[in-house]
Amino acid sequence: MDSKLIDEILELLWTLREQGSKKYADVVVGIGESDVPDVIRKMEMGGLISVSDDNIELKEKGETRARDLIRRHRLAERLFHDVMDVGMQESEETACEIEHVLSPTVTDSVCAFLGHPPTCPHGKPIPRGKCCSKYRAGVKPLVVRLKELEVGAKGRIVFIVPSENSRIERLASMGIVPGSVLKLKKKRPSFVLEIDETVLAVDSSIVEDIYVKQI
Repeated sequence: MDSKLIDEILELLWTLREQGSKKYADVVVGIGESDVPDVIRKMEMGGLISVSDDNIELKEKGETRARDLIRRHRLAERLFHDVMDVGMQESEETACEIEHVLSPTVTDSVCAFLGHPPTCPHGKPIPRGKCCSKYRAGVKPLVVRLKELEVGAKGRIVFIVPSENSRIERLASMGIVPGSVLKLKKKRPSFVLEIDETVLAVDSSIVEDIYVKQI
């Protein structure tokens, strides 16, 4: 059985489910290889999935494997795109290759190094790992929440995860966008930021949404 093709099908099933689809036909079309129906049958026999009424469901075994694949892929995208400044398309293509070989230990180390990012560069959620819920003293995160910077420190905004969709536009209007360099001038009584010689006072709830790489 083609292990890589199985991984691709499991990953597609996960992403299709995020989009609200469990259709058998969407999987066949999405993969686009003639032997997909045969592999799906073998996956069903192997306890990875269940197929009924033209829908495919991940079973516990398949759910775990798909979740790990998605986690490795989206963390790899963050690593290449945010840290190595690789373009979005090349980051995606490279992540597709290394998602099959990263060990759990390396994956957790990458996650901790990146500051446990909640989303990939496309804004899709990264499944949490055990490392996200416990302190990793041995790894200093490269990317941290803005609130964790010391007063006077500078950082480049890596990504923003707003609690409200409308907040992105408000932040952009203030120059708070990925790639912008800012300086944290104060934390109390409110957070004061300097961006392109503009000084802004922002709520602590907004600072919670912003992740930066110190420079």
